[in-house]
Amino acid sequence: MHPITLLEISMCAACIMILFAITFLLPKKSRKLSFITASSITLIVLSFFVIRPYWIDYQVSNKTEQLDHFLEKRYPDQEWEIGHQTGRQYNPYHLKVEFENEKGWIYTYSVVDEKNICQNAWTPPEGSLPKEGKHFERNQCE
Repeated sequence: MHPITLLEISMCAACIMILFAITFLLPKKSRKLSFITASSITLIVLSFFVIRPYWIDYQVSNKTEQLDHFLEKRYPDQEWEIGHQTGRQYNPYHLKVEFENEKGWIYTYSVVDEKNICQNAWTPPEGSLPKEGKHFERNQCE
């Protein structure tokens, strides 16, 4: 488990424990309602941590398709591989592209939606300049 995720879960667990402690300190009249509220908040937080990885995977697959369509229009008759860096420290919506006819060069595209895709980084092989890349785009993201 990534340290960021561990920290998030620990902080949420501490807040939920404090919430339940406050619930048990309240008068009996409002204890039942506050216990229901605290339980509901706990279920929402748990749902968030369970659903979030699947939601991100779904979004990445959609954005990969959008980038693939974008590249098909821009570079017809070429082949490429699309991937992304995994881990919480990386933006999952920055997709890395390596073209078959330009091995060693990795271009990073930022995909916001199907109409807002741009190349925001590139990694040339050692000793090469970015302008030497066949797929280098000057237009930067807004």
